[in-house]
Amino acid sequence: MKLFPRSLPCLAMPIAFLCLLSAGSAAPRPEFDSHQVNADGSVTFRYYAPQAGAVTMSLDFDHTPIPFKKGADGVWTYTTGPLQAALHIYGLSEDGVAVMDPLNDDVEVNYNFKSNYVRVKGTAPQLWDVADVGHGTVHHHVLPTTLIKGLPDGLEDFFVYTPPGYDPAAPKSYPVLYLLHGWSGTAADWLSAGQANVILDNLIAQQKALPMIVVMPLGYGDLAFVRDFKVWSDPAAVANNIEQFRRALVEIERTVDGTYRTLPDRDHRAIAGLSMGGGESLVIGLNHPDEFGWIGGFSSAVVYDRFDGVFPNLGSLKATPPKLLWIACGTEDQLISNNRKFEAWLGTMGVKPTAVETPGIHNWPVWRDNLIHFAPLLFRQTSDGPSMAAKAAYFQ
Repeated sequence: MKLFPRSLPCLAMPIAFLCLLSAGSAAPRPEFDSHQVNADGSVTFRYYAPQAGAVTMSLDFDHTPIPFKKGADGVWTYTTGPLQAALHIYGLSEDGVAVMDPLNDDVEVNYNFKSNYVRVKGTAPQLWDVADVGHGTVHHHVLPTTLIKGLPDGLEDFFVYTPPGYDPAAPKSYPVLYLLHGWSGTAADWLSAGQANVILDNLIAQQKALPMIVVMPLGYGDLAFVRDFKVWSDPAAVANNIEQFRRALVEIERTVDGTYRTLPDRDHRAIAGLSMGGGESLVIGLNHPDEFGWIGGFSSAVVYDRFDGVFPNLGSLKATPPKLLWIACGTEDQLISNNRKFEAWLGTMGVKPTAVETPGIHNWPVWRDNLIHFAPLLFRQTSDGPSMAAKAAYFQ
């Protein structure tokens, strides 16, 4: 199927219907735009709840509640300042209970959070905007597995992006990027909020990135791991989730290599992800250098007291060093200190990552930007090494 993100809104219709039924007023709901993008890039949000005592919103994973103001017509309103050109995620709360925006079909599908997204366009087209270029295809797979605990019916889903011009009957084969989502997300995250397929279409069309296959799996080894955020304080649970997921990922790799025209070797296989997926990418990639030659972590959850127990095989990197080890984080992200500590520790072990810091918190505007700058570096050989090439490409 083409351009998967536009097929997601169908999931929102039952939710929207129930939300409208629960509005709790005999008076007809006034007509309004619940997420109006203004000429200056600000957004006016509106939510109808005449009986509510308070309505708040979180924007782009900033969990500081933003209060709305109630109007005489029962519509609560808040207008932001000018926002950067991006897809912005917002979550509404009515009297402390998370709710969806019933008038916005663009839904961020998530295990734990209820949120929608709104697109603020820039003065020029952005790389996550659909353009008049060749489009790749997104394929949805469902794979029976016994390796992931807690899966309904034992079925794991994953998505595969094949680039424009991909022909399964042609002799040409492609490198593969395994792209992982964050905690509480689903396999569709990089397609909905991340717009990864659109970004790759545009990068490839502009000859900034090489044509590649991108695999987006469900990133859990145990679905119990996603029930409560407090699980991150349990190192054993974190380690178990990653190890179980690694085993499932091997199963997916075999399926992908057997189904698509891939180049199945470390030099043509990359792994990267955001937050939880970034932590998984670093642990799996660095501990299995024979499988992944290109490794990226975006705002990675490297929440460890001792790195040596989690990365015991760094010595093997001397024989097979990664062609690119790219670690990025927003400077206002709470995980920035963990990432800096990890980068410093890698240095003491003789491993020199490409460390990238950009303005921003722990949210999708940062991660989309990370992908935009990471993907062009993949599967290229340079005379000055991947680290210098990465820095030059990022800051030019």
